[in-house]
Amino acid sequence: MNANPDVRPPAVSVIMPVLNEERHLRGVVRAILAQEYAGEMEVVIALGPSTDRTDEIAAELVAEDPRVHTVPNPTGRTPAALNAAIKASRHPIVVRVDGHGMLSPNYIATAVRLLEETGAQNVGGIMHAEGENDWERAVAAAMTSKIGVGNAAFHTGGEAGPAETVYLGVFRREALERQGGYNVEFIRAQDWELNFRIREAGGLIWFSPELRVSYRPRPSVRALAKQYKDYGRWRHVVARYHSGSINLRYLAPPTAVCAIAAGIVVGAALTPWGFVIPGGYLAAIVAGSIPAGKGLSLKARLQIPVALATMHMSWGWGFLTSPRSLAKKVIASRRPAVTAEDAKAV
Repeated sequence: MNANPDVRPPAVSVIMPVLNEERHLRGVVRAILAQEYAGEMEVVIALGPSTDRTDEIAAELVAEDPRVHTVPNPTGRTPAALNAAIKASRHPIVVRVDGHGMLSPNYIATAVRLLEETGAQNVGGIMHAEGENDWERAVAAAMTSKIGVGNAAFHTGGEAGPAETVYLGVFRREALERQGGYNVEFIRAQDWELNFRIREAGGLIWFSPELRVSYRPRPSVRALAKQYKDYGRWRHVVARYHSGSINLRYLAPPTAVCAIAAGIVVGAALTPWGFVIPGGYLAAIVAGSIPAGKGLSLKARLQIPVALATMHMSWGWGFLTSPRSLAKKVIASRRPAVTAEDAKAV
């Protein structure tokens, strides 16, 4: 990373928004503290109003290692948590990690090297879904397959290069502070909105498959459905916020929901031929689940179509039912991008 071995790499602040993460928090923090990185490091955990043992585990982690700190996030909202953690942190490189994301051992060292090599303001990589039981493995297979998420590079991989947004992100602090942090109105999609402002100001966002974060999927159909409904709801907000951001991949789930609903109505009321549409969709996800489930147990493979349908239908429904009033509220909170020249003039 540095040509001169006597020069220590830059100090790093790892920020974590956490809410009800008792299952994964200890393991995630241990993976951060065990990073193969020679620079100074701190971990700042922003604690939402959890109803499980998250706060207790966080207190134990603080007592065990002086590099770990906590700050309160009474709203429980992710962007507010991130802003609180950024404010409480102090180092020039800021690494975002979620409460259920396990960093690969050289993640931070690789990210800092990429920041230096590319001149980017933010770098990120692959959201590598991994399950701990058959259901989670089925969801992970769905999330890393093209039939599940299309051609999203941070899910399925791809070539390194400039990107609109990246998963989580490793930032230069100056870029975060220049833009005023995250927009708290973006309950979801806050990464996209911040990266949009950074790009508008002339900054580079860089994707690299060298960076990998192991992600733990939601533990139930209900939790997965809520997650993807929120994704769809906020993706429509983003589309209204920035009309040029929509593409066919984002329109596929709502189109599928409408087509399947129409097919069922036509099939039930007019002609059985209407059932061809939902039947065709079912056949497609079953066929697509076969390569996605390679190497998994039979029980996990049988659940992949359920995971795919839950993701598609929930995302599509969330997109279709996203209220215009929500988009108007978010658009009203729009922050102009701030360039380096603008910041110097203040």
